[in-house]
Formats: sequence, C-alpha cells, structure tokens
Amino acid sequence: MTRLTRRQFLVTFPFFWRPRFVTLAGIHFEVIRRGRSPYRYLVIHASEDTARQVLRAQMKTSPGTAYLATGTERTVRVAGAAADPNRIFSRQGAEANLRRLNPALAPGQLQAVLARLDRNREKLVRALLPTPGGLLVALHNNSQGYSVLDEVPISDQVALNDSAHPHDFFLCTQRPDFERLARSPYNMVLQNLAPKEDDGSLSRLAARRGLRYVNIEAAHGNFQKQSEMLDWLTAKA
Repeated sequence: MTRLTRRQFLVTFPFFWRPRFVTLAGIHFEVIRRGRSPYRYLVIHASEDTARQVLRAQMKTSPGTAYLATGTERTVRVAGAAADPNRIFSRQGAEANLRRLNPALAPGQLQAVLARLDRNREKLVRALLPTPGGLLVALHNNSQGYSVLDEVPISDQVALNDSAHPHDFFLCTQRPDFERLARSPYNMVLQNLAPKEDDGSLSRLAARRGLRYVNIEAAHGNFQKQSEMLDWLTAKA
C-alpha cells in the first residue's frame, strides 16, 4: 500500500479537522475549520456547555469554520474588567454592559477598557462574520430566566410553532431566513429592523450590516433539541 504524504492526505480528505486557538478582544477561542464553506459557527459564552457539545458534534461532519469560546465563565476579562462577550460589538452596548457588571469601575478605567475594545473590535468582527453569501450560526443556552417570550415584544415578526417550549427558538436577522424557518416546527423571531436599542450583541451588528445571522437558543442541557434545530437549519439553508 502506498503511503500518503501529509499534503496528499489533506487533498484526499478535504474536510480534515484542523483545530487551533486564537484570542480576539479578550475572548479565547478554539477554532475548527473543515473544508471550504461560507458558513461560520459560534459559541461565544464559554459557560454554555450544551451549545459547545452540539457544535463539536456538528463540525465532525459539516464543512465550515467554528469559533468555540474556551473556559468555563460566561464573562471575559478586558483590561481587568468583566465583560459579556456578546455585548461588546458596539461601543454603546459595551459601555452599558461594563457599567452593569463593574459598578465600582473608575471613569478612567472604563474609558481605557472601551478604548481597548474599540481597537480590537473590528478584528473580532472580521473573524466571526461570514463572507458575502455566507451564514453565521450562533448557538446559545438559556435557563428559566429567559425565553422567546422576552424577544417577542422587540421583534419584527414572530412564529410560535412550539409555544409549549419557549426556551427553544431561532432568532434571525434576514426575512428570507425567517420565512423558511417559520415553516419549521420550532419557535422563530425576526429582528431585522427592531429593536432600536443597540445592546452590543452580534445579532444587532449583523442586522445593521445586512448579514445573514441565525441564533439557535435552547435550554441548557437540551442537547437533542438543539442538535435537531441545527440540523433543520443547515438542511434548509
């Protein structure tokens, strides 16, 4: 049997799993690339273990690039301050979040943290956002304190197809994705124009830039449901 060189192996198996690690805006990520695909996948909260397990399973068979936050904490440290990594995608949202999480933060330190985020934000955004025609899929887990019902009042359109399970739902930023996913058996909200307030989240940024973004929310520990939702999305995307 002829022994394959490493280069021949990679050519023969184009979906080869290639993990590496990067730090962007204070967030430590494991990055998994498989093949060539305009799909991006993201788990931005390191504490959301179920979402990370679902995405790891997905990347064993599906092409795309996945960014998985490492560690165990929901927040990250930026210049000594705690920050929610999904609230730093605008200066306005980052400032509100920093004030909430760090009430004793001195004004000078607050400005220093915001300046560091301003310097690093676009590099983070370029890494996470898909190329034109691509799709960014974010996976989140929630607890009893949050559900699709919190998003209904600030959404442009809603389809509660699984109202008995409000903790499991899709959130998207493009109407064609909403129309397609609204035919699924799952809850669905569209936030393209609303809400007006910029909370610094990645979904708000994607909506402003007109990019395809879908968030798959599922109750923490509900691996099967979140996996099914991800399979439904990627099959229809």
